[in-house]
Formats: sequence, structure tokens, C-alpha cells
Amino acid sequence: MVDGTFGDDVAFLKQHADPVVLRRGTGAVIVVPKYQGRVMTSSSNGDAGTGYGWINHELIESGEVKKNFNPLGGEERFWLGPEGGQFSLYFKKGDPFEFDKWQVPAAIDTEPYKVVSKSASSITLAHTATFTNYSGNQLKVGIKRSVKLLGPTALKSRLGIDVPSGVKSVAYDATSTVKNVGSKAWSKTTGAPSIWVLSMFKPGDETNVVVPYNTKAKGTVLVDNYFGKVPAERLKIGKSAAYFRCDGTMRTKIGLPPARVKPYRDGAAIGSFDAAHNVLTILHFSYEPGVKDYVNSLWQMQKEPFRGDVANSYNDGPPAPGVKPMGPFYELESSSPALFLKPGVSRSHSHMIAHFEGSREKLDGIARKVLGVGLDEVSKAFSG
Repeated sequence: MVDGTFGDDVAFLKQHADPVVLRRGTGAVIVVPKYQGRVMTSSSNGDAGTGYGWINHELIESGEVKKNFNPLGGEERFWLGPEGGQFSLYFKKGDPFEFDKWQVPAAIDTEPYKVVSKSASSITLAHTATFTNYSGNQLKVGIKRSVKLLGPTALKSRLGIDVPSGVKSVAYDATSTVKNVGSKAWSKTTGAPSIWVLSMFKPGDETNVVVPYNTKAKGTVLVDNYFGKVPAERLKIGKSAAYFRCDGTMRTKIGLPPARVKPYRDGAAIGSFDAAHNVLTILHFSYEPGVKDYVNSLWQMQKEPFRGDVANSYNDGPPAPGVKPMGPFYELESSSPALFLKPGVSRSHSHMIAHFEGSREKLDGIARKVLGVGLDEVSKAFSG
């Protein structure tokens, strides 16, 4: 995690992107319509607080528009899945699933979104785009995004916790809605997208991701072979949760399949803990038990294209020896089920981020309540 105030981030983005700053009490977030309405960063202590999100200052300042993907940063951004396979939205038909052929569609990379409404603590944006998947089928998509800062009552309703005295916090809900605005239904034959939301944060030597899982289910706990199998020194499967090292030095990724999701308060939750700065981050997202059709984003042709993950975490690093990483950063991600939508039908997905900063003792209670594990277990997962 790199020091730098939220106020510094506001000033920087005002030079390049016309940001919208939402505030509620001491909580604040920066939303940039030019960058698809993504949340660039947040603070639990106003302008004087540290920005929690990762921002690519170098790329933004350069004004360069990259060919494959513009990793501008942002602790909450809207994408669509799947990334790989026969229904991929990121590879052209016939191209190999290789890094230099990977192409993020403009509608979720470079095109601005229109502001529909805004208030002091919320904003709604919209966009319309056409995507062509690997099989050559077109998907005409209406997109709406709403970002809203949450107060103590809403946060308690969502997570079931009261923020302890002396703990600084900020929480916001980002709800993304996708509508089929074309004339054909999205199906298992044509391919169907999913709402895929990704949160980019600053990595650290003492930062670990926590993924609670359903211990009663059978089968694979985590998918760990996105970019080659994750080494044992970077992934530990505990008794009730998995731990993933996010130091920004090795390109690795994990995924949580539907059967292994542990429901929590009308959704599910994963998180991370930065032990160097005593910051606990919680991602709570929409999840419906029993739904199994999630798009498969593995970079290969697939026998089961709708047997994908519900949640993911990505640790950035060099994609090849001697190649500069995109960040580095790490991500917490959530996805909706595959959207088998008829024309005119829409579906929404909620992705709520909450940051808590304070003493480890007080943060420990939040972690035990929401994630089911204590912070000592999280921070010591890879020691010894």
C-alpha cells in the first residue's frame, strides 16, 4: 500500500479526467464518468485520508491509449464476462488465447459513460454498446451503473456489524445493471455475458486475501490454474477459508466456484487484510444459492462454458520474464450468473466495498463476524 492522500488523488484526477467526488461524513469516493463510471479510490477520513484504491498515475498522466487494455486503476470497475472460451468477449474468433491477442472491448475500457443523475453521496451513469463474442455472435447491451455511499445504518443492514469506536470506515455500494437491448435472446447457444466487477488495490508484502468457503460441499475448493498453478507458498486452503498472497510480484489468480460459496446476509463476502497498515477490506456481493450457471473465463476452449467462478482474486506481476507488469496491484472480483436475458429484460448485480482502518483488536471482531476467521490467522497464513 502506497501512502498518498485522497485529496492528492482528487487534485491529480482533476487535471486529467473531470472526476465526481461523493461524500458522506468522513467517507468519500471518486467516480470518473470518462473511465466508465468506475470508482477510482475512496477514503475513510476525507481529503486527509489515504486513498485505498490503486491508481495508475503514470499512464493517466502520459495520456497514452494502449492497444490491449488501459490499466488506469480504480477500486471498482465494470466489466463483462467471459474473458476466455468460445463465448469470450476479449478474443477475436480464431485467435489463440494468448496475452498479445487479448483485447478489452472499448465499451469497458476507453468509452465514457453518461451521467444520468447525481447527489452529494450518489451517482448513476448509463451507456449502450454492442459486443461480438469469440463465436461471432453480437450482444447489444444497455448498461446502467449506480454508486452510493452507505451510512452506518445501511452498512449494518448489509454486513450485520456496528463499526467500533476508534475505527475509521468508508463503504459504498456499486450496482451494475445490464439489459438486452437487441432483438435476440442470450442463450447457451449464442453465449451469454455476466456482470463482472473488479476492485484494484495497492499490494503489499503483508497483504493477504481471505476467501471463506463452504466446507460441506464436495469438489474443488478453488480454481488455481488461470496463469499456471498458484505455488503453495502463495495459496493456503485453511479449515474454513483460503488465503492468497497479494504482494504484486507474481501474476496469479484464484476463483471460487458456485458450490463452494459460503452465503452471508443475502449475498456472500470475501476480503483482504493489510497488516502493515491495519486496513481490513470487505467485498460483499450479490449471490443466489443454487444458481450454477456462471461463465467460464479460463483462456481455453471449454467443454463447460457455463461452469465458471462466482468470485476471484488476482495478484498482478510480470506476464513473462523481463516484461513490466500492468501495475502492480491486486484485485477482489465478483460476478453475476450468466445473463440468459430475452430482449428488453435486465439484471442487476451489487458489489459493495467497505474499508475499516484501526487497531487490529477492533478489526479482528469485524473479520470474525463477516469472514469467519481472525486476523492473526490471516496475517500469519504464510509464516513458518
